[in-house]
Amino acid sequence: MIIRIAFCKEENTWHHKIIKWWTDSIYSHAELVFPDDTSVSISPFETIGVRRQDKYDFDDTKCWDMIEVEISEDQADKLQDFFLCTEGDQYDWLGMVLSQFTPFLVKRIGRWYCSEWIAYALRIISAIDGVYIHADLSPQRLFELLKSKKKVSSSTVHLGE
Repeated sequence: MIIRIAFCKEENTWHHKIIKWWTDSIYSHAELVFPDDTSVSISPFETIGVRRQDKYDFDDTKCWDMIEVEISEDQADKLQDFFLCTEGDQYDWLGMVLSQFTPFLVKRIGRWYCSEWIAYALRIISAIDGVYIHADLSPQRLFELLKSKKKVSSSTVHLGE
């Protein structure tokens, strides 16, 4: 089974522009897309927190780059469990900002930012490793970490067996 990580490139809002500038990145946001095309998202400007949202058009290559990750049914179950355990957790403003200003990963329990949640989720299901060596888990850093698993030139990277 395939899940996808969607990386947002658009600059339609001021906060997308600031995140891209601050992190020296082409990405401002990331979402984990389940096989049913629902996605897990968390936004700093919504009070819903970690949420699973209905289908979204991630096929627009002007706005999104995708990385595919092949997972087993057991991994999918663990991913669903992690989502259920963190559903509604709020955005981690403090952790995100302090991780940018210090050489340390600052993690507040029960708080997340988009790429951090995805990195933890993929680590918990044993889809990636090496997350712990990065204080900065920005969308760009997550993209680079995932892309380093497979050397390809297209914007869609496939990870798995």
